[in-house]
Amino acid sequence: MKTARELGLMPESRLAVGPDNGITDVPGVAVGHRSLRGEGIFTGVTAILPHPGDLFRLKPRAAVEVINGFGKSAGLMQVAELGTIETPILLTNTFGVAACTEALIRRAIAANPAIGRKTSTVNPLVCECNDGSINDIQALAVTPGDAMAALDEARAGPVEQGAVGAGSGMTAFGFKAGIGTASRRLRIGKRDFMLGTLVLANFGAAGDLVLPDGRRPDPRVPASPERGSVIVITATDLPLGDRQLQRVARRGGAGLARLGAFWGHGSGDIVLCFTTADPVEHDPAKAFSTQERLADDHIDIAFRAAAETTQEAVLNALCMAPATPARNGRLYPALADWLKENPSP
Repeated sequence: MKTARELGLMPESRLAVGPDNGITDVPGVAVGHRSLRGEGIFTGVTAILPHPGDLFRLKPRAAVEVINGFGKSAGLMQVAELGTIETPILLTNTFGVAACTEALIRRAIAANPAIGRKTSTVNPLVCECNDGSINDIQALAVTPGDAMAALDEARAGPVEQGAVGAGSGMTAFGFKAGIGTASRRLRIGKRDFMLGTLVLANFGAAGDLVLPDGRRPDPRVPASPERGSVIVITATDLPLGDRQLQRVARRGGAGLARLGAFWGHGSGDIVLCFTTADPVEHDPAKAFSTQERLADDHIDIAFRAAAETTQEAVLNALCMAPATPARNGRLYPALADWLKENPSP
């Protein structure tokens, strides 16, 4: 399978693409997958690690943007309130949230036995989409062990995309979709930074997809209401304040809108944005800390990067996923196959 860029779908950008065109271009960020296959089972877990250290002890700063809140994620409320994350981020199907939550709690306690006893509890962060059209979601196939396996597989470098990990059973705009990622290099002053986005794409009504060249692919599947979801994880090493992180997260919605999304009533559209710059210590040695922050006059480049990487990540999720049968016998086609049959004029 080829990415959207390899298929010629992405127009020229003012911003350079990172070396692997993925969220792992942000230094320290790692991604791992656990894919589950079996009788009626087509699901999994994807793990995003913001840095290789102890996240409970050294918490990346973060913000949440809930575009449409039809979702069952865990941990977002505390992130919105405190502005930090303290576990890896796990993506899975809707009924896998509990298993992934348990895995994150157990992993954090193993590294910090004082959690819940001599210090605070831990806030496990799990986001979900419903893959029930392809996967038998009632089987509750995802276990804490699967979540641990995804965490153990997390690596820097190129990210596997398409129908893998949490993206195994996901669909978008009537096509097979899943996991996608993209990145941009940011030059501000005389310093270079990276911004990368990973999406779990499971949204969009059939026939609504708009490609960058204006074409509207027809998946030739029955029309249905927009009841999907999309999780957008944006990472950067750019030093941003709490308010700025949420503003960047909000621009993920611009990337989704470019694709034709309108965030329907039954859609859970969530953006989580974090920075690896100036993390927060769990036990600070001083009463006051100093954090670097980008001047607002220079933030447009981050807004552009967030919109572009979200759009391209979704297109990569679509382009890298093969045609897959649904549980009711219908077929979710591959966008790559449609592009072969309908070359750009």
